[in-house]
Parts: sequence; structure tokens; C-alpha cells
Amino acid sequence: MLELVDVHVGYGRTTVVHGASLSVPEGGVAAVLGHNGAGKTTLLRAAVGLLSPTSGRVLLDGRDVTRARTNRRVRRGMAYVPQGQQSFPQLTTAENLQLVADAHPGARVDDMVEKFPALTEVLSRKAGLLSGGQRQQLAIARALLTGPRVLILDEPTEGIQPSVVAEIEQTIVDLTTSGDLSVLLVEQHVGFALSAAERYYVLASGRVASSGDGGAGAHDAVRAAMAI
Repeated sequence: MLELVDVHVGYGRTTVVHGASLSVPEGGVAAVLGHNGAGKTTLLRAAVGLLSPTSGRVLLDGRDVTRARTNRRVRRGMAYVPQGQQSFPQLTTAENLQLVADAHPGARVDDMVEKFPALTEVLSRKAGLLSGGQRQQLAIARALLTGPRVLILDEPTEGIQPSVVAEIEQTIVDLTTSGDLSVLLVEQHVGFALSAAERYYVLASGRVASSGDGGAGAHDAVRAAMAI
């Protein structure tokens, strides 16, 4: 569903990612792992069009979108949830959701509330007053209202209280059970990432140091690659 081929990308004259290639299975999860500064977020920003690769290609459902703007990628079925649980803090939870729903015919706020029951009690609360876990669930719900085929998540459990991390992890797994949504996930929790993902990729110094099938059996290979 989403493929990056030999992507070189960075900021100005500084290349951060050196020839990275990965693919996201249709209806499944691919996880990108690595230490801080490895280039994970830079790679995601190239996938969604916020950075332009100096070389390499980005393919969405077989179409080359390497030079397509972010809004065109969104229209073709890509959604991005960056780090930081982003929302409009002065709007209520319901207003945040409705703002996106109004721009996408057929999107229903009620569907998102059903997927994220924790939002039910805070619909009238300003987003800036929500907990980190609630804001993250709101951010994912807003992305899903666009009707994506590929959901790109950057550190969805970062800074979230442990009691809520499991809920967010289960939600991500549940999203792909129908087979209609693919997920590209950057995640620090290696155990969760490998249990959720069909494929994993470890970045080290901007290069893919290891890749393979997900699952518990991949732990040793991932640990070894992250020790580089």
C-alpha cells in the first residue's frame, strides 16, 4: 500500500536518511524502530510529503507520489499523526472532530466516539485541557475522519500514562483487523511494535540496519540492530 524506495532525505544540505527502503503491507502494520536521532521522523515526513527526498521514490498504492504535495497525498488516502498529540486547544473535543468531519463528506463524529469511548466524557471539554492520552486518541480520531487507507503514526504512545498506553496500542491493532487500513508506525515500545507489525525496520544513523517479519521471534535481531 505504501512503499519507500532508496529514499535519501534531510534538511538543507544535511542528509539524515540514507537510502532507506520499506514497504507497508495492505491491511497491515509496518513498524520503524530506532533510537532518538536515527531518522525515523524524517523518514515519515518524507512519506507524507512534508520533506522532499533528494533521491528515491515514494509509492502510494503503486502510484509515484514523490513530488506530490501533502494535500494531494491526503486526498489519495494518506493520513499523518505527528508527535505531540496535536489538536486545536481552544476548541472542544467535539469541535475538533466536527471541523474535520465537515471537510470530508460521509465522515461521522459518532463513529469516532464509538471507536474511542474515552472521548465520550470529554466532548464538551477544550482539547487543551485533556490528558495526554485523551489528546492522542483525539488526534488519531481526527486522522481517521479523513477516511485514510494508510495511517502514519509517529510515537503514538510517547508521553502517555502507562494506564492508557495499552488502550492506544489495542486501538491501533483493532484498526487493521478489517483489512481496509494500513499503518506505518514509529514506536519506542519494541514489544508492542513487534507484536502489532507484520514487518519491522530498524533505523541506525539514517540507514536501515535490520528488517524482517514482526513477532516475538524478531526481538533478538532488533536488539542487536539497535545496539549498533
